[in-house]
Amino acid sequence: MRRASALVGIALRAIWANKLRSGLTILGNIVAVASIIAVVSLIQGVNAEVTDAIVSQFGSDTFVINRRPLEFTEEDIEANRSNPRISLDDADAIRRFSSSAGAVMASADRNGEVRYRDRLLENIEIRGVTKDYVEFPVFTADRGRLMSQTEVDRNRGVALLGYDTADRLFDQLDPLDRVIKIQGVHFRVVGVSEPTPTSFGQSQDEYVVVPMGQFRKLFGARPNLSLRIRSTTPEQFDRAMDEATVALRIERRLRGRDDNNFGLFTSDTVLDIYDQATTGIFAVLIGIVALSLVVGGIVIMNIMLMVVSERTREIGLRKALGARRRDLLWQILAESVTLSVLGGLLGTMAGSAVAVGLGSLTPIPSAVHPWSIVLGIVMTAIVGLFFGLYPASRAAALDPIEALGRL
Repeated sequence: MRRASALVGIALRAIWANKLRSGLTILGNIVAVASIIAVVSLIQGVNAEVTDAIVSQFGSDTFVINRRPLEFTEEDIEANRSNPRISLDDADAIRRFSSSAGAVMASADRNGEVRYRDRLLENIEIRGVTKDYVEFPVFTADRGRLMSQTEVDRNRGVALLGYDTADRLFDQLDPLDRVIKIQGVHFRVVGVSEPTPTSFGQSQDEYVVVPMGQFRKLFGARPNLSLRIRSTTPEQFDRAMDEATVALRIERRLRGRDDNNFGLFTSDTVLDIYDQATTGIFAVLIGIVALSLVVGGIVIMNIMLMVVSERTREIGLRKALGARRRDLLWQILAESVTLSVLGGLLGTMAGSAVAVGLGSLTPIPSAVHPWSIVLGIVMTAIVGLFFGLYPASRAAALDPIEALGRL
């Protein structure tokens, strides 16, 4: 330990003796490590944001059935083009057949106009739901109440406003029991949803929820529905999915060899697809940034070769006085690693500051984890060790007589 401290002390004095050259060498590592830390932190932030959004939409006991599975190729699109729309009959079939499905909600959405007196909001998401919507935690009331199951079942002209929709439409007014117009049709506001965090700077609360019957009057009798099914317990989740699949196949008269003509999704399904789509992109991005660290290592190697060349007589004198090869080897390696780690320390601080700044000042999420900082410092130490090995070997291999003979 004492020997290592002495080597680091010698290395720091040598670095300080050539401040300008050392500073420029360190700068390369600062830029490289800062870039890596910033990129990794942004990737971690994006992953956390997407994961939270997906999990909050699904939960551990909920799955979704859509008209089509996720499609990645032209063949997939063509194969699923003729899939029938999800219908209310499909929802009824699952309710009848599945004993493990605790709640089955059909929903649809379209963008539309919402008006209160002279204030008009355009491109607001209008969501139509069936009565089981109250069983899903994505619907909550901050003020007022949720639409009752009776109101939804009987297609009353009532509405639940998203938090931002209520704020934009009514400003300081209390929206409860006020009458608004959706696509020119009157609805009475019964509640305002709880606010939810933004996603990539975009509001998630600009919507209006209405009974499905009213939605069909506004946008047509055959909307493109989606089914959200919640199992009676988390333990019954897999059974509920199997029963829902069988119920739809029977309802749609599919034979044993026929493929499912609908898509079934869980949070794990969507997360797996997200990982498949982004892992390669993120790996390439990190790889490109990491190349700058290799460039920084090459710069360190060139600088250390220059140091060895400049200190040839000193090295020869030390060897003539009895210095061992490994002593010289460790001295040069210590300088190389110290240079690299100093750049790594400053780079991690700079990269963390950039990531936090971007997360605070822009919609881009970021998450600086301790392991990424430790990894950045360890990587720079390895780079310093690897690229310092050749200059150190050259220094250790110098012949003392030849070295002392040089001017």
